[in-house]
Amino acid sequence: QVQLVESGGGLVQPGGSLRLSCVISRSIASSYVMGWYRQAPGKQRELVASRTTSGITNYLDSVKGRFTISRDDTKNTVYLQMNSLKTEDTAVYYCNAAYGGRNFWGQGTQVTVSS
Repeated sequence: QVQLVESGGGLVQPGGSLRLSCVISRSIASSYVMGWYRQAPGKQRELVASRTTSGITNYLDSVKGRFTISRDDTKNTVYLQMNSLKTEDTAVYYCNAAYGGRNFWGQGTQVTVSS
């Protein structure tokens, strides 16, 4: 089994920042691409950001310039730095990893942006 555990979510005011972390029980050096997804109530899950081992990144248009995905292979950890947060960013955020073409997901961490 592959276990993914997210942390770092919480309540933050608009314009604030949060950093999400995802610790994986397997070497992420073996995973070509890592990603963060989010799902708001009543909405579909969407890709927020992804990053390959070679450093290629992909971002949802609405978070470009505000969010940054990074990965530390020595710690088997993936991060999502979120700046200039908006109320529209409120959602449950999920970490995703792929091994041998199979996807694994974390339990999710709640991010609430409100004044």
